[in-house]
Amino acid sequence: MEQGLEIRWHGRGGQGAKTAALLLADVAFKTGAHVQGFPEYGPERMGAPITAYNRISRDEIRVHSNIYTPDLVVVVDETLLHSVDVTAGLKEDGSIIINTPKKKEEIMDLLNGYKGKVYTVDARKISVETLGKNFPNSPMLAAAVAVSGVMDKESFIREMRTSYEHKFAKKPEVIEGNMKALVMTFDALADDLEKTA
Repeated sequence: MEQGLEIRWHGRGGQGAKTAALLLADVAFKTGAHVQGFPEYGPERMGAPITAYNRISRDEIRVHSNIYTPDLVVVVDETLLHSVDVTAGLKEDGSIIINTPKKKEEIMDLLNGYKGKVYTVDARKISVETLGKNFPNSPMLAAAVAVSGVMDKESFIREMRTSYEHKFAKKPEVIEGNMKALVMTFDALADDLEKTA
């Protein structure tokens, strides 16, 4: 898998990290990519730390293992920074995205000296504003796409709308809330992405 992207997700049970990884695999597949999206199963209980993974490639993927040297790490719950080494194996030329209201300078001490690109996004604020509840997975999914550039914004938004319309057919307000959350996240990251381009 030479031209691929490997992503590791860190979250807690019930926050939707596994769902986000599976959704990303689904929308990337619809753009013609070869994909994998899978969780690492441990004690599957609400609030317990969980890990999920994505491989996305234009080439056929022949590897079937956990991801040990990801290009991108997505941290859905910033409290994990105190107990999990989220930067373990993360490539120096990779990126990490953390769900936090803090600026990146405020959390660098928790990243074990990581020298790559660090992005923060307040997924809680975005989801409360757009959905009325703290559902951080939609904003963090959009952040993963924005930072990785795995697909263009328009294709992603289009495919996500189709996916949400299928999943929430009887709840149009949930569809619109999620769509707003995706767009708001892209907008929130635009300046940071410009600076690091």
